Amino acid sequence: MAETALHGVKVLEYCQMISGPYCGKLLADLGAEVIKVEQPPAGDPARTRGPFPNDVPHPAKSGLFLYLNTNKLGITLNPRTTTGRQLFQSLAEEADVLIEDRPPGEMADLGLDYPALSAVNPHLIVTSITPFGQTGPYRDYKSYHLNLYHASGHSSFFYVAPKDKRNESPVVAGGEVGDYDGGLTAAIATLAALFSRLTTGQGQYIDISKFEALLALERVVVARFANTPEPPAWPGMVGGLVPSKDEHVVITAVQNHQWQGLMELMGNPAWSQEENCRDETTRSQHRDEIQPLLEEWMAQHPKEELYHKGQALGVPIGPVRTAAEIANWPQARERGFFAQLDHPQAGRLEYPTVGYKMSETPWRGERAAPLLGEHNEHIYCGRLGYSAEQLTTMAADGAI
Repeated sequence: MAETALHGVKVLEYCQMISGPYCGKLLADLGAEVIKVEQPPAGDPARTRGPFPNDVPHPAKSGLFLYLNTNKLGITLNPRTTTGRQLFQSLAEEADVLIEDRPPGEMADLGLDYPALSAVNPHLIVTSITPFGQTGPYRDYKSYHLNLYHASGHSSFFYVAPKDKRNESPVVAGGEVGDYDGGLTAAIATLAALFSRLTTGQGQYIDISKFEALLALERVVVARFANTPEPPAWPGMVGGLVPSKDEHVVITAVQNHQWQGLMELMGNPAWSQEENCRDETTRSQHRDEIQPLLEEWMAQHPKEELYHKGQALGVPIGPVRTAAEIANWPQARERGFFAQLDHPQAGRLEYPTVGYKMSETPWRGERAAPLLGEHNEHIYCGRLGYSAEQLTTMAADGAI
């Protein structure tokens, strides 16, 4: 069978919740060996987050944890202890990549920061993920997804509320999508550093700001405001998230040919010939007049009809599907997007896989997410050479 794309790459992941584990998951899905480090006794807080089967909390059955940690090995380790620090350094000496998401300065206090680790492993790449990065006036601020998403402006960039609701509070995107954006950014940067190491032979330090990862996804709006001291109010495009007869659709008919296709879909209403619909600029300026007319018509038609007829006319329009609809969508099923994996506690479940197909180094579902400390013996005894008795002592001392 073909090797995986990152075969032979060893990653040490000292992260919790979403961004860091997602970065590790993306590398694991490409074939890297990822050792997830969890601090005893409870491990990654993601184990306490749902959804859970039948809504019964269980540290080995969290849907969030199971998804984010497929294809990883799992160990427990407390680097705040003397023995734990020694173990951590031993693992880092053998690693190609360390992903960590501790607050700025914490790894240095432990003697496990990039300067210390690169001194014993000059090939090591260290990717640090924090809310605001390692420098700047906000470096030491703590933040959750809710804070970061609103701080980045995404809640106002991507949604233009109806005129009668513009004084209402903005909403945050569901599913903590901003934290996944930070993890994706970290994975891309880490892959680039691995590629660079092929020519230089040297590792490097990567400073990931989740805040900046979100800003980078909205380049146009941010750049516009950065370059224009007093920009005019942006009324937004006509379309966006629009109610249909059953749920919603998303319309991005910005260019003139797209708009013409949308008007053809709607039967070329008389108002579409008026001056305020002439081009993108005038439509944007008169959004408050045009949007209700568009929504009134859309609300009379089911989303799948709008999707298929709109696509046939070249209109960028798509249905907002529920989780149940996505899970049963024939397109994803036909391409094998979902794969079944066995877990000793959660049982046999279907997992989303990856959004790519590689002909020579395909994705593999090697293992489900690890139990807490599942691979302690494999790593500490099998690789680092500790005995079973030493393992028991280290566990009793709280080092692992």
